[in-house]
Amino acid sequence: MRKTGALLVCLGVYIAALAAALLAGRLLRSGHPLFVAFIADLVATIVIFAFSVIFDNSSFYDPYWSVAPPLLALYWLTAAGIPATANARSLLVLALVVLWSVRLTFNWARRWRGMEHEDWRYRGFRERYASLYWPVSFLGIHLFPTIIVFLACLSLYPVMAFGGGVGRSFELLDLLAALVTVTAITVEATADRQLHRFTKDSAKPDQILCKGLWARCRHPNYLGEVLFWWGLYLFCLASSPDHWWFIIGPVVMSGLFFGISVPMMDRHLRARKSGYAEHMQRIPALIPRLIRKKK
Repeated sequence: MRKTGALLVCLGVYIAALAAALLAGRLLRSGHPLFVAFIADLVATIVIFAFSVIFDNSSFYDPYWSVAPPLLALYWLTAAGIPATANARSLLVLALVVLWSVRLTFNWARRWRGMEHEDWRYRGFRERYASLYWPVSFLGIHLFPTIIVFLACLSLYPVMAFGGGVGRSFELLDLLAALVTVTAITVEATADRQLHRFTKDSAKPDQILCKGLWARCRHPNYLGEVLFWWGLYLFCLASSPDHWWFIIGPVVMSGLFFGISVPMMDRHLRARKSGYAEHMQRIPALIPRLIRKKK
């Protein structure tokens, strides 16, 4: 199947997942919005997983990471009643989340080659777990990221559900939150664009990207992603300081990248690129070095 056809199939799968989530939400409409959203999120994940099994490709789940957050934000906004809950803060945050989502989803679509293309991490799981691959895929590739993203999206709930903060006008913390979030989106977009150009133009498979943002840290795209969720949390504090404990979201998200994503990617690149071990000694992982070391 050609890439265009594969993308259309994937779109159909996500429409089916959305329909299932909406049905679950309707059945539970009398419940608390956080509970309803979580159950609908799980239902949609199960639908995506079913199609991953049918098409024997766990990469069907990959866009879920960027598709789910704006839908959760929109649900919490509408559940509380528009226009009563919509103000400058909530609309700004929703716009930023949609911008982040569209860009990240486009980046995935640009890199995904079709039905025959599955993320290298999932192929590694297939080899490692063999007959247990699909239970591992459900728990580790589908369910675990869904829970992580949902926890990170908790920051959106006070902003959307409480009218961006009842009695709390746009303030200095909002400006800081906007600065962090816009910077995060810009860093991630720039890093992905530089990586795409490098991958397209590089003639040597052993070559290491060490230009632009990639000269400051090894994983600037991951850095942008982590900053994005902290930016949303700052909006949460500006909207409702009582929900400070939603910090669990960006903390867990940061732990995912620092503790799992970065080490896994480094091991993968170290095995494929002969000079990557030395590159790791020179370039920090996520926290950028403002002044470059001389070679």
